[in-house]
Amino acid sequence: MNALLLIIIGIPIIEILIMIKVGQQVGAINTVLLIFLTAIIGIYYARTEGLNTIKSGLVNLYKNKFPVYEMVSGASIAIAAVLLIIPGFATDLVGFLLLLPLSRSFLVKAWIKKNNIKNEMKNDNILDGEIIEDKEEKEK
Repeated sequence: MNALLLIIIGIPIIEILIMIKVGQQVGAINTVLLIFLTAIIGIYYARTEGLNTIKSGLVNLYKNKFPVYEMVSGASIAIAAVLLIIPGFATDLVGFLLLLPLSRSFLVKAWIKKNNIKNEMKNDNILDGEIIEDKEEKEK
């Protein structure tokens, strides 16, 4: 079967099962409030981490370094924010893992190493040379 189809069907089933189990333990209203609370805290934390990542990226640009880590980290923060908006505890867990700087750092560095991405800006369009004037052309 298609992996995307399994994800689209599997994630809601897992989320519903977890919500039922949590609802049996703490009650339905508390479960709904907990889902809203994790979404609000997660979105706030995603905003804070996103702003820190933008600042770090600007510092790297000033140092003439390509902000690879910050770009991938920013993308993972955006994915984490989407996962935190989706109601459920499993997606919230993955979203919070992507938001934590330690786990995000590990994942981003592994991805950068796997794809062999360099952190230095290179401009291959620059040619070094010197101008040599011909005396005969100058006299004309």
